[in-house]
Amino acid sequence: MSMIKEFREFAVRGNVVDMAVGIIIGGAFGTIAKSLVSDVIMPPVGLLLADVDFVDLFLMLKGEGPFATLADAQAAGAVTLNYGVFINNVISFLIVAWAVFFLVRGLNRVKRKEEQAAPVEPPPTPEVPEDILLLREIRDNLKR
Repeated sequence: MSMIKEFREFAVRGNVVDMAVGIIIGGAFGTIAKSLVSDVIMPPVGLLLADVDFVDLFLMLKGEGPFATLADAQAAGAVTLNYGVFINNVISFLIVAWAVFFLVRGLNRVKRKEEQAAPVEPPPTPEVPEDILLLREIRDNLKR
């Protein structure tokens, strides 16, 4: 079997296509979550914490002079430890994890309801060969 044919069979399998769709939607959802954190959640939190912008929270490791923003420090070539950006990313992760948790939880509930609603069928009885039936009949006649 040629490698191209094997790859084609692999690529068109349902699981691979489903996984690709999930990755694409997950990337888009990650972008939405990042925007939610940086544009909606963090500004009020920063306002509550004395007008702090978390993106501009950093520790200067190497460089000259104080900088008001992280962008200024990076433009000057300073080496910084960007813990504010890290905090934003942790919050983004928690939001995505929370949303995925609710998605999986909902899917599990639907799956359980389907399993409970599905009638339990007894396993099919295997068809007994004719010679076994004949032997049983002979055995039963001998017993009598």
